[in-house]
Amino acid sequence: MSISLKHKTLPWIRVVCAAALMLVAFLLSACAASTDETSGTDFSAPDHIAASAFHTDAAQTSNGASIDSSCVNDGYVGACATNQQRVKFLVSHDQETYSYDLPQDGTPIICPLTFGDGSYLFRIMQNTSGDNYIELFSTSANVTLSSEFAPFTVPNVYCSYTDSSACVKKARKLAGKAKNQGDAVESICQWIVDNIGYDNEKASELKQATGYVPDPDATLKSKKGVCFDYASLGAAMLRSIGIPTKIVTGYVSPDQIYHAWIMVYIDGTWKSAQFTVDKNTWSRVDLTFAASGDTKNVGDGKEYTDRYVY
Repeated sequence: MSISLKHKTLPWIRVVCAAALMLVAFLLSACAASTDETSGTDFSAPDHIAASAFHTDAAQTSNGASIDSSCVNDGYVGACATNQQRVKFLVSHDQETYSYDLPQDGTPIICPLTFGDGSYLFRIMQNTSGDNYIELFSTSANVTLSSEFAPFTVPNVYCSYTDSSACVKKARKLAGKAKNQGDAVESICQWIVDNIGYDNEKASELKQATGYVPDPDATLKSKKGVCFDYASLGAAMLRSIGIPTKIVTGYVSPDQIYHAWIMVYIDGTWKSAQFTVDKNTWSRVDLTFAASGDTKNVGDGKEYTDRYVY
C-alpha cells in the first residue's frame, strides 16, 4: 500500500527573514541583574552522560531497513535504512505520528518516545514519487517508560551528543560550581544567551529547507545559529548534566511565528528578573529571544502553542 506523506519543512526557519529576531520565544536576559537566589535539589554534575545508542544485534531488519526497539522503556527507539530513495521513519501512538528523515546511507538515528506509555507503531517508509511512500518494514512495541523524564534525559537525532562532545565538557565546566539545579540551569542558559548569536545568513539559506538537523557542537564552535540550534544546544548541555529538557517547536502569538524553544524540569524554584523555573512543573526557556535582547516580546501577551516535542 502506498501512502502520502508531506515532507516536513522547517517553518521556524522559513519565516525568519520576515520575522527577523522576532522568531524566538521567552526570556532570561535579565538573569545577571537578578538578586534572587536560585533553588532546587542539590546538584553535582554526573561523571558520565545518560547515553542512547542503536543496537545492531537487537534490531529487527527487512528490505534494508532496521528498527531497534530494545530500549523503548528508556524513552527512545532507533532506526536506519540503506536505500537510493528518500526514506522516513514514523513513530505513531494512538492518533499521533511524528516523522523523521532517515539518512539513505544506513546511518542510524535515535528518536524520542514523547507520547508516554502505551502501544507504539514504528514504520520505515520509502519514497516512490512526490509525497507517496510505501512501507519497507514495521514493528510495534508496548512501552512502559522507566521514568516520565526518560525521553528527555538522553541524546536523540535533534539533540545529539556523546560523553566526549565539546558541549558536554562546556556544560560540566559551567555547572561545576552549582550548588543546586537552579544554579546549573542559570549558568548554562546565561552563557548561551551571552555567547551565541543569531545567524541571519543561515536562516536565509535554510528558509526553504527540509529535514534540517542541528548539531550542538557545531553551534558551540561557530557561536551562532537559528532557533533550532539554540534549542538543541541548550537541551544537549542541560541533559548531559542530568536535567530533563524538552525541545519544543510550535507557534508564538500574537504573530503566529513558528519557533523552537526548550523546557526544563527541576525540583525547586528559580526566579530571576525575567526567567522562572517553577517547582515541579515544566517551565519555558526561550534562549533566542533572550539572546536578541528582545524582552518586549516576552512575558505578558505572549502565548506559546506546542506542536512537536523532542
